[in-house]
Amino acid sequence: MNLVAVMGAFNKGHGKCDCGKCKCDQGWYGDACQYPTNCDLTKKKSNQMCKNSQDIICSNAGTCHCGRCKCDNSDGSGLVYGKFCECDDRECIDDETEEICGGHGKCYCGNCYCKAGWHGDKCEFQCDITPWESKRRCTSPDGKICSNRGTCVCGECTCHDVDPTGDWGDIHGDTCECDERDCRAVYDRYSDDFCSGHGQCNCGRCDCKAGWYGKKCEHPQSCTLSAEESIRKCQGSSDLPCSGRGKCECGKCTCYPPGDRRVYGKTCECDDRRCEDLDGVVCGGHGTCSCGRCVCERGWFGKLCQHPRKCNMTEEQSKNLCESADGILCSGKGSCHCGKCICSAEEWYISGEFCDCDDRDCDKHDGLICTGNGICSCGNCECWDGWNGNACEIWLGSEYP
Repeated sequence: MNLVAVMGAFNKGHGKCDCGKCKCDQGWYGDACQYPTNCDLTKKKSNQMCKNSQDIICSNAGTCHCGRCKCDNSDGSGLVYGKFCECDDRECIDDETEEICGGHGKCYCGNCYCKAGWHGDKCEFQCDITPWESKRRCTSPDGKICSNRGTCVCGECTCHDVDPTGDWGDIHGDTCECDERDCRAVYDRYSDDFCSGHGQCNCGRCDCKAGWYGKKCEHPQSCTLSAEESIRKCQGSSDLPCSGRGKCECGKCTCYPPGDRRVYGKTCECDDRRCEDLDGVVCGGHGTCSCGRCVCERGWFGKLCQHPRKCNMTEEQSKNLCESADGILCSGKGSCHCGKCICSAEEWYISGEFCDCDDRDCDKHDGLICTGNGICSCGNCECWDGWNGNACEIWLGSEYP
Protein backbone atom coordinates (compact mmCIF):
# COMPACT_ATOMS: atom_id res chain seq x y z
CA MET A 1 0.00 0.00 0.00
CA ASN A 2 1.03 3.58 -0.63
CA LEU A 3 0.42 5.12 2.81
CA VAL A 4 0.80 8.70 1.58
CA ALA A 5 -1.81 8.15 -1.12
CA VAL A 6 -4.16 6.53 1.38
CA MET A 7 -3.71 9.38 3.82
CA GLY A 8 -4.30 11.90 1.09
CA ALA A 9 -7.55 10.15 0.18
CA PHE A 10 -8.82 9.93 3.75
CA ASN A 11 -7.70 13.18 5.36
CA LYS A 12 -9.14 15.35 2.60
CA GLY A 13 -11.13 17.96 4.46
CA HIS A 14 -10.29 16.51 7.90
CA GLY A 15 -6.63 17.38 8.35
CA LYS A 16 -3.27 18.16 6.79
CA CYS A 17 -0.32 15.97 5.89
CA ASP A 18 2.89 17.02 7.59
CA CYS A 19 6.04 15.05 6.80
CA GLY A 20 4.11 11.85 6.10
CA LYS A 21 1.81 12.15 9.11
CA CYS A 22 -1.70 13.50 9.37
CA LYS A 23 -2.50 16.42 11.65
CA CYS A 24 -6.22 16.15 12.15
CA ASP A 25 -8.76 18.96 12.41
CA GLN A 26 -10.73 19.31 15.61
CA GLY A 27 -13.39 16.60 15.87
CA TRP A 28 -11.40 13.98 13.87
CA TYR A 29 -8.76 11.40 14.74
CA GLY A 30 -6.96 8.37 13.34
CA ASP A 31 -3.85 7.79 11.18
CA ALA A 32 -5.69 9.30 8.23
CA CYS A 33 -8.14 11.50 10.18
CA GLN A 34 -10.89 9.11 9.17
CA TYR A 35 -12.75 8.80 12.47
CA PRO A 36 -15.05 11.50 13.95
CA THR A 37 -14.63 12.20 17.66
CA ASN A 38 -18.37 12.45 18.14
CA CYS A 39 -20.75 10.03 16.43
CA ASP A 40 -24.43 10.65 15.74
CA LEU A 41 -25.06 7.05 14.65
CA THR A 42 -26.61 4.40 16.86
CA LYS A 43 -24.41 1.40 17.61
CA LYS A 44 -26.70 -0.83 15.56
CA LYS A 45 -26.55 1.48 12.54
CA SER A 46 -22.78 1.86 12.94
CA ASN A 47 -22.23 -1.91 13.07
CA GLN A 48 -24.48 -2.41 10.06
CA MET A 49 -22.26 -0.07 8.02
CA CYS A 50 -19.16 -2.02 9.11
CA LYS A 51 -20.38 -5.46 7.99
CA ASN A 52 -18.71 -7.15 5.03
CA SER A 53 -20.55 -9.25 2.43
CA GLN A 54 -20.67 -12.15 4.91
CA ASP A 55 -22.30 -9.91 7.55
CA ILE A 56 -19.16 -10.01 9.70
CA ILE A 57 -18.21 -6.76 11.41
CA CYS A 58 -14.84 -5.57 10.08
CA SER A 59 -14.06 -9.14 8.98
CA ASN A 60 -13.18 -9.96 12.61
CA ALA A 61 -9.92 -8.13 11.99
CA GLY A 62 -10.77 -4.73 13.44
CA THR A 63 -13.26 -2.66 15.41
CA CYS A 64 -16.11 -0.47 14.22
CA HIS A 65 -16.05 3.28 14.93
CA CYS A 66 -19.01 5.31 13.78
CA GLY A 67 -19.70 3.16 10.70
CA ARG A 68 -16.02 2.83 9.77
CA CYS A 69 -13.64 -0.02 10.41
CA LYS A 70 -10.44 0.48 12.35
CA CYS A 71 -8.19 -2.42 11.38
CA ASP A 72 -6.08 -4.26 13.90
CA ASN A 73 -2.55 -2.97 13.32
CA SER A 74 -1.38 -2.66 16.91
CA ASP A 75 2.15 -3.58 15.82
CA GLY A 76 2.18 -0.66 13.36
CA SER A 77 2.76 -2.93 10.36
CA GLY A 78 -0.28 -1.72 8.40
CA LEU A 79 -0.72 -5.21 6.92
CA VAL A 80 -4.45 -5.33 7.68
CA TYR A 81 -6.46 -2.90 5.59
CA GLY A 82 -9.50 -2.40 3.39
CA LYS A 83 -12.91 -0.79 3.91
CA PHE A 84 -13.97 -3.77 6.01
CA CYS A 85 -10.42 -4.89 7.03
CA GLU A 86 -10.87 -7.66 4.48
CA CYS A 87 -7.25 -7.59 3.35
CA ASP A 88 -4.69 -9.24 5.59
CA ASP A 89 -1.21 -9.21 4.07
CA ARG A 90 0.10 -11.19 7.02
CA GLU A 91 -1.16 -14.19 5.05
CA CYS A 92 1.64 -13.49 2.55
CA ILE A 93 4.49 -13.77 5.07
CA ASP A 94 6.71 -16.81 4.55
CA ASP A 95 7.01 -18.71 7.84
CA GLU A 96 10.68 -19.55 7.26
CA THR A 97 12.10 -16.36 5.79
CA GLU A 98 9.50 -14.02 7.38
CA GLU A 99 9.51 -12.11 4.08
CA ILE A 100 6.45 -11.02 2.14
CA CYS A 101 5.89 -13.67 -0.56
CA GLY A 102 9.32 -15.09 0.22
CA GLY A 103 10.88 -12.06 -1.45
CA HIS A 104 9.80 -13.41 -4.86
CA GLY A 105 6.50 -11.69 -5.43
CA LYS A 106 4.06 -8.99 -4.36
CA CYS A 107 1.14 -9.26 -1.98
CA TYR A 108 -2.29 -7.90 -2.85
CA CYS A 109 -5.06 -8.30 -0.30
CA GLY A 110 -3.53 -11.39 1.29
CA ASN A 111 -2.61 -13.17 -1.96
CA CYS A 112 0.87 -13.57 -3.42
CA TYR A 113 1.47 -12.81 -7.07
CA CYS A 114 4.78 -14.45 -7.88
CA LYS A 115 7.55 -13.33 -10.19
CA ALA A 116 8.26 -15.44 -13.28
CA GLY A 117 9.93 -18.68 -12.30
CA TRP A 118 8.40 -18.87 -8.82
CA HIS A 119 5.18 -20.40 -7.52
CA GLY A 120 3.41 -21.55 -4.38
CA ASP A 121 1.12 -19.79 -1.90
CA LYS A 122 4.12 -17.83 -0.59
CA CYS A 123 6.20 -17.94 -3.83
CA GLU A 124 8.43 -20.40 -2.01
CA PHE A 125 9.02 -22.83 -4.87
CA GLN A 126 11.19 -22.19 -7.91
CA CYS A 127 10.37 -23.74 -11.28
CA ASP A 128 12.90 -26.16 -12.71
CA ILE A 129 12.11 -25.00 -16.26
CA THR A 130 12.49 -21.64 -17.97
CA PRO A 131 9.51 -19.25 -18.27
CA TRP A 132 9.61 -19.82 -22.05
CA GLU A 133 9.38 -23.60 -21.65
CA SER A 134 6.61 -23.19 -19.07
CA LYS A 135 4.61 -21.07 -21.51
CA ARG A 136 5.20 -23.57 -24.33
CA ARG A 137 3.90 -26.48 -22.27
CA CYS A 138 0.80 -24.53 -21.24
CA THR A 139 -0.07 -23.35 -24.74
CA SER A 140 -3.20 -25.04 -26.07
CA PRO A 141 -3.60 -26.09 -29.73
CA ASP A 142 -5.41 -22.82 -30.46
CA GLY A 143 -2.37 -20.83 -29.24
CA LYS A 144 -3.85 -19.65 -25.94
CA ILE A 145 -2.30 -20.12 -22.50
CA CYS A 146 -4.35 -22.85 -20.78
CA SER A 147 -7.08 -22.12 -23.35
CA ASN A 148 -7.83 -18.91 -21.39
CA ARG A 149 -9.54 -21.20 -18.87
CA GLY A 150 -6.77 -21.83 -16.36
CA THR A 151 -3.53 -20.71 -14.74
CA CYS A 152 -0.09 -21.83 -15.88
CA VAL A 153 2.35 -22.75 -13.11
CA CYS A 154 5.74 -24.19 -14.07
CA GLY A 155 4.46 -25.69 -17.30
CA GLU A 156 1.27 -27.18 -15.84
CA CYS A 157 -2.23 -25.80 -16.21
CA THR A 158 -4.58 -25.54 -13.26
CA CYS A 159 -8.03 -25.25 -14.80
CA HIS A 160 -10.39 -22.71 -13.31
CA ASP A 161 -13.12 -25.31 -12.90
CA VAL A 162 -12.32 -28.13 -10.45
CA ASP A 163 -14.92 -30.67 -9.44
CA PRO A 164 -15.09 -30.91 -5.62
CA THR A 165 -15.39 -34.71 -5.84
CA GLY A 166 -11.85 -34.90 -7.19
CA ASP A 167 -13.02 -36.16 -10.59
CA TRP A 168 -12.71 -34.17 -13.79
CA GLY A 169 -14.43 -30.85 -13.62
CA ASP A 170 -16.34 -29.41 -16.53
CA ILE A 171 -13.04 -27.95 -17.76
CA HIS A 172 -10.10 -30.33 -18.05
CA GLY A 173 -7.20 -31.43 -20.23
CA ASP A 174 -3.47 -30.78 -20.12
CA THR A 175 -4.08 -27.25 -21.42
CA CYS A 176 -7.72 -26.92 -20.20
CA GLU A 177 -8.76 -27.46 -23.81
CA CYS A 178 -11.80 -29.59 -22.94
CA ASP A 179 -15.02 -27.92 -21.79
CA GLU A 180 -17.77 -30.42 -21.08
CA ARG A 181 -20.30 -27.59 -20.73
CA ASP A 182 -20.35 -27.43 -24.53
CA CYS A 183 -22.05 -30.85 -24.56
CA ARG A 184 -25.06 -29.80 -22.51
CA ALA A 185 -28.24 -28.44 -24.06
CA VAL A 186 -28.84 -26.36 -20.90
CA TYR A 187 -25.90 -25.84 -18.59
CA ASP A 188 -26.25 -27.35 -15.15
CA ARG A 189 -23.04 -28.68 -13.63
CA TYR A 190 -24.97 -31.22 -11.51
CA SER A 191 -26.89 -32.64 -14.47
CA ASP A 192 -25.78 -35.55 -16.64
CA ASP A 193 -27.74 -34.33 -19.65
CA PHE A 194 -24.82 -34.71 -22.02
CA CYS A 195 -25.45 -34.62 -25.77
CA SER A 196 -29.23 -34.67 -25.20
CA GLY A 197 -28.86 -38.26 -23.99
CA HIS A 198 -28.04 -39.42 -27.55
CA GLY A 199 -24.27 -39.36 -27.63
CA GLN A 200 -20.98 -39.26 -25.77
CA CYS A 201 -19.15 -36.10 -24.79
CA ASN A 202 -15.56 -36.18 -26.00
CA CYS A 203 -13.55 -33.15 -24.86
CA GLY A 204 -16.55 -30.85 -25.14
CA ARG A 205 -17.72 -32.24 -28.48
CA CYS A 206 -20.62 -34.65 -28.93
CA ASP A 207 -20.12 -37.95 -30.75
CA CYS A 208 -23.70 -38.89 -31.55
CA LYS A 209 -25.18 -42.36 -31.46
CA ALA A 210 -26.47 -43.87 -34.70
CA GLY A 211 -29.72 -42.19 -35.68
CA TRP A 212 -28.94 -38.78 -34.16
CA TYR A 213 -27.08 -35.69 -35.30
CA GLY A 214 -26.52 -32.05 -34.39
CA LYS A 215 -24.05 -30.18 -32.21
CA LYS A 216 -25.78 -31.57 -29.10
CA CYS A 217 -27.18 -34.72 -30.84
CA GLU A 218 -30.58 -33.09 -30.55
CA HIS A 219 -31.93 -34.01 -34.00
CA PRO A 220 -33.20 -37.49 -34.92
CA GLN A 221 -31.99 -38.79 -38.27
CA SER A 222 -34.30 -40.60 -40.61
CA CYS A 223 -32.65 -43.82 -41.77
CA THR A 224 -34.28 -46.97 -43.11
CA LEU A 225 -31.35 -49.13 -41.93
CA SER A 226 -31.15 -50.67 -38.50
CA ALA A 227 -28.15 -49.80 -36.35
CA GLU A 228 -26.63 -53.24 -37.05
CA GLU A 229 -27.11 -52.90 -40.82
CA SER A 230 -25.63 -49.40 -40.79
CA ILE A 231 -22.51 -50.54 -38.95
CA ARG A 232 -22.11 -53.59 -41.19
CA LYS A 233 -22.13 -51.40 -44.30
CA CYS A 234 -19.53 -49.09 -42.72
CA GLN A 235 -17.20 -51.92 -41.74
CA GLY A 236 -16.38 -53.42 -45.10
CA SER A 237 -13.34 -55.64 -44.61
CA SER A 238 -12.26 -53.76 -41.47
CA ASP A 239 -12.92 -54.89 -37.91
CA LEU A 240 -14.14 -51.41 -36.97
CA PRO A 241 -16.75 -49.15 -38.58
CA CYS A 242 -15.06 -46.70 -40.96
CA SER A 243 -11.71 -48.36 -40.15
CA GLY A 244 -11.69 -46.47 -36.87
CA ARG A 245 -11.06 -43.24 -38.79
CA GLY A 246 -14.55 -41.87 -39.28
CA LYS A 247 -18.18 -41.65 -38.21
CA CYS A 248 -20.80 -44.06 -39.48
CA GLU A 249 -24.19 -42.57 -40.30
CA CYS A 250 -26.88 -44.64 -41.99
CA GLY A 251 -24.35 -46.97 -43.58
CA LYS A 252 -22.05 -44.22 -44.88
CA CYS A 253 -18.70 -43.11 -43.52
CA THR A 254 -17.61 -39.55 -42.88
CA CYS A 255 -13.82 -39.68 -42.51
CA TYR A 256 -11.94 -37.78 -39.83
CA PRO A 257 -10.59 -35.19 -39.76
CA PRO A 258 -13.17 -33.34 -41.86
CA GLY A 259 -11.73 -31.92 -45.05
CA ASP A 260 -8.43 -33.85 -44.83
CA ARG A 261 -8.04 -35.49 -48.25
CA ARG A 262 -5.35 -37.82 -46.93
CA VAL A 263 -8.04 -39.96 -45.27
CA TYR A 264 -10.49 -41.39 -47.81
CA GLY A 265 -12.24 -44.46 -49.16
CA LYS A 266 -15.73 -45.95 -48.80
CA THR A 267 -14.85 -47.14 -45.30
CA CYS A 268 -12.00 -44.63 -44.70
CA GLU A 269 -9.62 -47.50 -45.40
CA CYS A 270 -7.00 -45.29 -47.04
CA ASP A 271 -4.87 -43.14 -44.74
CA ASP A 272 -2.06 -41.40 -46.64
CA ARG A 273 -0.79 -39.88 -43.40
CA ARG A 274 0.86 -43.26 -42.83
CA CYS A 275 3.21 -42.44 -45.69
CA GLU A 276 4.60 -39.45 -43.77
CA ASP A 277 7.41 -39.39 -41.22
CA LEU A 278 7.34 -37.23 -38.10
CA ASP A 279 8.55 -34.25 -40.16
CA GLY A 280 5.71 -34.65 -42.67
CA VAL A 281 7.95 -35.89 -45.53
CA VAL A 282 6.01 -38.28 -47.81
CA CYS A 283 7.76 -41.60 -48.49
CA GLY A 284 11.11 -40.10 -47.56
CA GLY A 285 11.02 -38.02 -50.74
CA HIS A 286 11.77 -41.20 -52.73
CA GLY A 287 8.34 -42.53 -53.63
CA THR A 288 4.61 -41.92 -53.93
CA CYS A 289 1.79 -42.80 -51.57
CA SER A 290 -1.06 -45.08 -52.60
CA CYS A 291 -3.85 -45.72 -50.09
CA GLY A 292 -1.51 -45.40 -47.12
CA ARG A 293 1.39 -47.41 -48.58
CA CYS A 294 4.58 -46.12 -50.16
CA VAL A 295 5.48 -47.10 -53.71
CA CYS A 296 9.24 -46.50 -53.82
CA GLU A 297 11.30 -45.19 -56.69
CA ARG A 298 13.98 -47.41 -58.24
CA GLY A 299 16.94 -47.70 -55.90
CA TRP A 300 15.01 -47.23 -52.63
CA PHE A 301 13.09 -49.52 -50.30
CA GLY A 302 11.54 -49.61 -46.82
CA LYS A 303 8.18 -48.78 -45.31
CA LEU A 304 8.84 -45.08 -45.97
CA CYS A 305 11.33 -45.58 -48.82
CA GLN A 306 14.03 -44.54 -46.39
CA HIS A 307 16.71 -47.07 -47.34
CA PRO A 308 18.95 -46.82 -50.47
CA ARG A 309 19.61 -50.16 -52.16
CA LYS A 310 23.22 -49.20 -52.93
CA CYS A 311 25.62 -48.51 -50.11
CA ASN A 312 28.91 -46.61 -50.26
CA MET A 313 30.30 -47.86 -46.95
CA THR A 314 32.01 -51.06 -45.92
CA GLU A 315 30.19 -53.75 -43.97
CA GLU A 316 32.31 -52.96 -40.90
CA GLN A 317 31.46 -49.25 -41.08
CA SER A 318 27.78 -50.12 -41.49
CA LYS A 319 27.74 -52.46 -38.48
CA ASN A 320 29.46 -49.90 -36.26
CA LEU A 321 26.56 -47.51 -36.90
CA CYS A 322 23.95 -50.17 -36.15
CA GLU A 323 25.31 -51.19 -32.75
CA SER A 324 23.26 -50.04 -29.77
CA ALA A 325 24.79 -48.89 -26.48
CA ASP A 326 25.04 -52.50 -25.26
CA GLY A 327 27.05 -53.46 -28.35
CA ILE A 328 24.32 -55.63 -29.86
CA LEU A 329 23.56 -55.22 -33.55
CA CYS A 330 20.07 -53.68 -33.94
CA SER A 331 19.21 -54.97 -30.43
CA GLY A 332 19.09 -58.48 -31.90
CA LYS A 333 15.73 -57.69 -33.51
CA GLY A 334 16.66 -56.58 -36.98
CA SER A 335 19.27 -56.48 -39.71
CA CYS A 336 21.76 -53.78 -40.61
CA HIS A 337 21.86 -52.10 -44.01
CA CYS A 338 24.11 -49.20 -44.87
CA GLY A 339 24.41 -48.04 -41.28
CA LYS A 340 20.70 -48.25 -40.50
CA CYS A 341 18.65 -50.91 -38.76
CA ILE A 342 15.80 -52.62 -40.60
CA CYS A 343 13.58 -54.10 -37.91
CA SER A 344 12.09 -57.56 -38.29
CA ALA A 345 8.92 -57.53 -40.39
CA GLU A 346 7.65 -60.60 -38.53
CA GLU A 347 7.55 -58.58 -35.30
CA TRP A 348 5.55 -55.61 -36.57
CA TYR A 349 5.67 -53.84 -33.22
CA ILE A 350 9.48 -53.50 -33.12
CA SER A 351 10.72 -50.03 -34.12
CA GLY A 352 13.30 -47.39 -33.28
CA GLU A 353 16.71 -46.40 -34.58
CA PHE A 354 18.22 -49.59 -33.12
CA CYS A 355 14.99 -51.66 -33.10
CA ASP A 356 14.90 -51.01 -29.37
CA CYS A 357 11.28 -49.81 -29.11
CA ASP A 358 8.09 -51.80 -28.66
CA ASP A 359 5.10 -50.08 -30.28
CA ARG A 360 2.74 -52.21 -28.22
CA ASP A 361 3.58 -49.83 -25.37
CA CYS A 362 1.70 -47.05 -27.17
CA ASP A 363 -1.78 -46.33 -25.86
CA LYS A 364 -4.78 -47.73 -27.69
CA HIS A 365 -8.33 -46.49 -28.19
CA ASP A 366 -11.10 -48.48 -29.86
CA GLY A 367 -8.52 -51.23 -30.32
CA LEU A 368 -6.22 -49.10 -32.47
CA ILE A 369 -2.72 -47.96 -31.51
CA CYS A 370 -2.77 -44.15 -31.25
CA THR A 371 -6.41 -44.46 -32.44
CA GLY A 372 -5.04 -44.39 -35.98
CA ASN A 373 -4.58 -40.63 -35.57
CA GLY A 374 -0.85 -40.52 -34.99
CA ILE A 375 2.43 -42.37 -35.18
CA CYS A 376 3.75 -44.61 -32.43
CA SER A 377 7.24 -43.32 -31.72
CA CYS A 378 9.21 -45.55 -29.38
CA GLY A 379 6.26 -46.32 -27.09
CA ASN A 380 4.64 -42.86 -27.20
CA CYS A 381 1.97 -41.54 -29.53
CA GLU A 382 2.97 -38.60 -31.72
CA CYS A 383 -0.41 -37.20 -32.77
CA TRP A 384 -1.16 -35.62 -36.10
CA ASP A 385 -2.33 -32.00 -36.25
CA GLY A 386 -5.71 -31.51 -34.64
CA TRP A 387 -5.51 -34.60 -32.43
CA ASN A 388 -4.62 -34.84 -28.74
CA GLY A 389 -4.70 -37.30 -25.85
CA ASN A 390 -2.42 -40.15 -24.78
CA ALA A 391 -3.85 -42.26 -27.60
CA CYS A 392 -4.59 -39.34 -29.98
CA GLU A 393 -8.29 -39.98 -29.36
CA ILE A 394 -9.36 -36.35 -28.89
CA TRP A 395 -10.13 -34.21 -31.95
CA LEU A 396 -9.48 -30.51 -31.29
CA GLY A 397 -9.93 -29.14 -34.78
CA SER A 398 -13.07 -27.89 -36.48
CA GLU A 399 -16.39 -29.50 -35.65
CA TYR A 400 -17.33 -32.80 -37.17
CA PRO A 401 -19.74 -32.40 -40.07
